Amino acid sequence: MAKKVCISADTTCDMPKELQEKYAVSLIPPYITFGDTSYLDGIEMTPDELYKRYETEGVLPKTSAISIGDFVDYFTGLLETYDQVIHFSLSSGLSCTYQNAVLAAEEFEGRVFILDTLNLSTAQSLMVIHAAELLAEGKTAEEIVEEMPSYIKRVDASFIIESLEFLHKGGRCSTLAALGANLLSIKPCIEVQEGKMDVGKKYRGKFKQVLQKYVEEKLASGDFDTTRIFVTHAGCDEEVVEMVCKQVKETGIFEELLLARAGCTISSHCGRNTLGILFVHKA
Repeated sequence: MAKKVCISADTTCDMPKELQEKYAVSLIPPYITFGDTSYLDGIEMTPDELYKRYETEGVLPKTSAISIGDFVDYFTGLLETYDQVIHFSLSSGLSCTYQNAVLAAEEFEGRVFILDTLNLSTAQSLMVIHAAELLAEGKTAEEIVEEMPSYIKRVDASFIIESLEFLHKGGRCSTLAALGANLLSIKPCIEVQEGKMDVGKKYRGKFKQVLQKYVEEKLASGDFDTTRIFVTHAGCDEEVVEMVCKQVKETGIFEELLLARAGCTISSHCGRNTLGILFVHKA
């Protein structure tokens, strides 16, 4: 009899609820901390609530990794229903969440598999969905875990950030860099490379025009797994999101376009006007 396998991830994957339900994905949230109070990302604190507090208090929250104890409790609960768990973790290059998950998994004698996505946001969701599809095809947990690293390497994640305000306030870029970017109307492209966030191309101009150029350039190579693409944003105006979705659809490259809103963890680092396209390259 086939073992019952749960596909799991951190909520940093920013997977929309309808996709969680469609692919039967279980999620565990990290913490967002304002002062002495911690909130579960997406459960006790939403991105819009985070922005409102920032606007009134002028202070960004801190993000905290999921603890070993939280993971042990979480996996214990899942294993009451499932025989095995495959968990997709936020990049080990961005958080100690992955290491905590690995340590927690040692409690369960090979029943819990931890995969380092080397990525964030809906790049993780692309991996989770692929794993769920492999599971539906009849693959075992062991076969999925063996196959995923090659897929993980092919996932492309990048975002355009309109303002460096949040990165500056969070200590992730200097005052001089933030000032220079504002004066020169620079909109940096943040790319995930080898599990870490790096600055890629620096665009100049208005946000909407920059996004159009960014999408055009990112989708110029033709080297794609055409199954699906995510358009993911951290609270952009609806017209901006619709513009990008329309541009992506008009390329005719992808069979499925998925739209997602970034959760608190991503939003607290980049700010409201951030948008990216996330897809998979060909094998």
